[in-house]
Amino acid sequence: MLGMLKILGMLKSVYVEFRQFAFRGNMLDLAVGIILGIAFGGMVNSLAKDVFLNIVAAFAGRPDFSQLTVHLGNGVIRYGAFLTSVMNFLIVTLAMFLIVRPVNRAQPYKECPYCMTEVSADATRCSACTSRLQAV
Repeated sequence: MLGMLKILGMLKSVYVEFRQFAFRGNMLDLAVGIILGIAFGGMVNSLAKDVFLNIVAAFAGRPDFSQLTVHLGNGVIRYGAFLTSVMNFLIVTLAMFLIVRPVNRAQPYKECPYCMTEVSADATRCSACTSRLQAV
């Protein structure tokens, strides 16, 4: 009986520690960021495939180059699939850049004079080296 109480006490201790870990602010922020990132990624991929690649198709004649191949002996080199992936990557990267760029410009930053880390312009302490900063 005493051994069972000891095990239950250890399980409760692990549960309390896990709950503190899982529900502190940073973990919740990270979880929300990952979920939003997945949703945003789906939206940007749709923008690339459903909009931009169709614009490319208007000029190139087809939105998907995956059928382009070169036969080399008994093997087949599918360079069209690679071209489609490269174009998709470039379009997604451009879309991300165009969305993130205004957000970065809207947030004023200053550089910590001690460790050269970018911190918010409103910060009174550097988040990296904890030095006191002068207000802008």
